[in-house]
Formats: sequence, C-alpha cells, structure tokens
Amino acid sequence: MIDAGAVSPTAPVTRTGGVPLAPAETLWPCCASCSGPMQFLAQVVLDDLQKGLEHRGFLALFACQNDPGMCGDWEPDSGGNQALLFPADGLEPLAQPANGVDEALLLLGSVRAVTLVQVDQPDYDQAGEEWAARSDRASSSVLGQLGGEPAWIQDDETPSCPSCALPMPLIVQLEEGPDHSTAMNFGGCGSAYAFACEPCGHAKLLWQC
Repeated sequence: MIDAGAVSPTAPVTRTGGVPLAPAETLWPCCASCSGPMQFLAQVVLDDLQKGLEHRGFLALFACQNDPGMCGDWEPDSGGNQALLFPADGLEPLAQPANGVDEALLLLGSVRAVTLVQVDQPDYDQAGEEWAARSDRASSSVLGQLGGEPAWIQDDETPSCPSCALPMPLIVQLEEGPDHSTAMNFGGCGSAYAFACEPCGHAKLLWQC
C-alpha cells in the first residue's frame, strides 16, 4: 500500500483518514474507557484483497485518541478500538457525533488514498525497502500491506474469531504514515494489524511498537 496523495474524505476507496462509509443509522464508535468518540483511522475495500471476489464490503478501523496511552487502544479487546465490517451496498458517510458528547471528535489531519503495488519479496520489510530503492521514494511512503502475513514487531498476536474460534486472517497492516503531523498514532514507531473472519462477521484491531 503506497501513499497516492490526497483524496476526498468520503471516497469509496481504500484510504486513511476522512470519514468511513457505513450503513444508515450506524452510530459513531465511542471508547469503552473514556466514552469519547474514537478517531477514524482507515477504510479498506475488501474487494482490493483478491481479484475475482467482488462485493465483499468494507472494513472500518477506529481507535481512541482522546487521552493517548490511557484507554488501551493497542489491545484487540480493550474497548479502546473497533474494527467494523460493513456490506458493499447501501453505504453513506458516517454521521459525526452530536455536539453533546464530552470529547470533541479527532480526525486525522489528512486523507490519503493508496496505490497497490505487488513486490515479489515474501518479507514485508524487505519488500518495502526494495520498492523504495527502485522507485526513488522514501520508505515512509509505504502505508502498509493488504493481506499476506503480519510482520510482527513483537510476538505473534493473531486473534481467534469469537464465533468459530479459528485464527482470523490478516486484512491489513498499517504504518503510521509519512507526515508526522497528520499520522496515525501507533506508539510513534509502530504498526497496526486488522484481522477479520468475514463468514462470521467479526473483525479485530491491535497495534505494536
């Protein structure tokens, strides 16, 4: 996933920032610890994962940034983040929380589209370095990977589906982004990992640094 520049905040594409597309009347997720609205991080069009499979829907990722480091947004089951699967049809920009909430909604400082590039290198970190070398762009332009195997910074934390108990496949691994003033916060130098069991309708998000 390569940074492809600015895009509309409601574009129906895989992107970071903006606002997600969701079914009508979906409520903006709030943190289980501080009750404030979570920051929207990224939207993934699941059709991008594999050619020939269409109308798989969208994955929307949120994490609490109201008091960074206090709400456990790095843990998959803390209630400090959410990964939500939405159908492909009948979506609209998710309405932002009403002014009555205690915390103001924090949005990312920029909305970035992605270009998908195939690199014939099984190691994720080496693939990013090879792409940067041949394209003459900074490695920080790599925003992550779709599918594949997680490049764990710490131990393997692949979650299991709460319904079928099978290990969840990786949907996306995200890097913080090339611009530190508008980047996602994964501990300052970390990566986020989102997994989903599409048949059961469950998804989970965590990050490491």
